[in-house]
Amino acid sequence: MKKILLIEDNNEVRENTAEILSLANYDVLTAENGKIGVELANREHPDLIICDIMMPELDGYGVLHILSKKTETASIPFIFLTAKTEKSDIRKGMTLGADDYLTKPFDDTDLLNAVETRLNKIDILKKQYSSDATGLNEFIEDAQRVLNLKDLCKDKKVKTYKKKTGIFMEGELPNALFFINTGSVKSFRTNADGKELIISLYKAGDFFGYEAILENNHYGESAVALEDSELVIIPRHDFMTLLHGNPEISRTFVTLLCKKISEKEAQLLNLAYNSVRQRTAEALLKIHDMKATDVVTVSRDDLAKMVGTASESVIRVLSDFREEGIINIEGGKINVLHPHKLEQVVKWNVARG
Repeated sequence: MKKILLIEDNNEVRENTAEILSLANYDVLTAENGKIGVELANREHPDLIICDIMMPELDGYGVLHILSKKTETASIPFIFLTAKTEKSDIRKGMTLGADDYLTKPFDDTDLLNAVETRLNKIDILKKQYSSDATGLNEFIEDAQRVLNLKDLCKDKKVKTYKKKTGIFMEGELPNALFFINTGSVKSFRTNADGKELIISLYKAGDFFGYEAILENNHYGESAVALEDSELVIIPRHDFMTLLHGNPEISRTFVTLLCKKISEKEAQLLNLAYNSVRQRTAEALLKIHDMKATDVVTVSRDDLAKMVGTASESVIRVLSDFREEGIINIEGGKINVLHPHKLEQVVKWNVARG
């Protein structure tokens, strides 16, 4: 049962509002002024706070200001309840961090809709979605409910790409967001000499292809299936709705975007400062972790593109790793015998026992 704190100095309004919320199966705490409300919020940590603005001793703005400064209460959804309807009052409340605004008099439908909407949104923020098609569908269903858009992502489709099949090409206009249900994908750039540099590797549970959408630009890289892969394709307009529909939903995508940017920055640093030996070890570890198996199947050309060097250099490093007993090579397949030694190579450039 969700717990709601109602802070209201008017006895009649407080009792009537509390009764409506209780009948809707909410656990209701009440406070007759701001000071008591702050004490209750700090002690009880409610799921949502409904607070009047105009109160003696400590008004609603003061309550919100105090609670927003404390880690334990800063994320609690906050709805202002007031008879004031001036735009400046609404703007002040929203600037302080209020999530919604109910103007007196209100009916029970308005109240319950505001409460339900806000609790649904905060549930999405707290919810952990699995990194597979089931988790994606669950997320979309929750977004449909929160945004009240039943047709959201109705045009998404699932498509199978055979190994080495192109998904999009550098210079094309983006029209969709991609989610990997099964398989893996590489993104790469081609320089003026026709050489490829692998930018990223994506595995099941990863989103890709959204950077160009966010930048409103052409694709800056190409994407190809590394193996037979099943992708969920979400149209561009649905992605933008998910991104901008409300802050709770968009945070998931922003977090993913920041993660990929960090990975690319780290890759650039590796290219600038790390040896071929270190970069080869890191590439093997990345493929090893992505596949969750000791046997790594990757062409020498693709491995060289990941490392950012010539195939001959990678082949020499692989030969060294084999002589040191770190890997074994049979029939073109690389068997990682000691992943921890590859980790040591990445860190210290020396394989130690």
